[in-house]
Amino acid sequence: MPPAAAPRPTPTSPDSARQVEAPSGKHAGTENFPVGSILIARRLRPHVATFYAFARAIDDIGDAPDLSPDEKIARLDGFEAAITGRDTTDPAFAKGHAMRESLRATGVPAQHGVDLIAAFKQDAVKGRYADWDDLMGYCRLSAAPVGRYLIDLHGGARDGYGASDALCNALQVINHLQDCQDDYRTLDRVYLPQDWMTAEGARVADLDAAAASPALRRVLDRCLEGCRALMREADALPGGCLDRRLGLESAVIVAVAHALIRKLSREDPVAGRVKLSKGGAAACALRGVARGLLAR
Repeated sequence: MPPAAAPRPTPTSPDSARQVEAPSGKHAGTENFPVGSILIARRLRPHVATFYAFARAIDDIGDAPDLSPDEKIARLDGFEAAITGRDTTDPAFAKGHAMRESLRATGVPAQHGVDLIAAFKQDAVKGRYADWDDLMGYCRLSAAPVGRYLIDLHGGARDGYGASDALCNALQVINHLQDCQDDYRTLDRVYLPQDWMTAEGARVADLDAAAASPALRRVLDRCLEGCRALMREADALPGGCLDRRLGLESAVIVAVAHALIRKLSREDPVAGRVKLSKGGAAACALRGVARGLLAR
């Protein structure tokens, strides 16, 4: 049975929503990956947009520099109550209610959203990661649920979530590297393994410099090597998606991830944000679609 049409948004007061949400100004166009692109089936795009709006709202709360940890957790608890159905009326959590209705219509479990909320609660109280495994534990909550949601929405994957988890975790680390200075300056968060920092002689204060120190550069390169290992597993995703269009979408995202890893290996994210140009992103899209077609 095809998924139902996207639910109508729950009526809400804009003022009450603003009291809970903490908009950062980020949107789908600022992401490293396409959100609900034309490669996704038209009938599913509204559900993907609903998921993105929900994820953006809770991520912004977790990243709001002016909110206390307790206030962040309280607001995130409200969104968890909304998507799980413990609350169905509070208009301040309209995006959570819309997400719950979308999940009901499509049969996708709420656990993916609950895991995202757990990640952003963790962000409220934790700003350092002991080692790579500790960082991957965070990524399994903050990134992997996005891919798992999309796979479930599209009917599954031949080999389960493994390749999707690897891709999402790699993208999360890539984003951490892109934002490493801003995360430290704005939120006092360092998503770099502390044991690698110690082993290479890097200091957290190096993130506040005009350019990466040689020691910090070595830590960044170790993280990129970890991303390359993840991408060796992620490369199987396009051919493993049961839905052909999701396979094409994932092939584009795989191409973007590889391109960003190459760019970050050549450029310094402390000296300035490293990102793909419009031309570079377009080239990734073309390469990804071509690879996705060959993978079917």
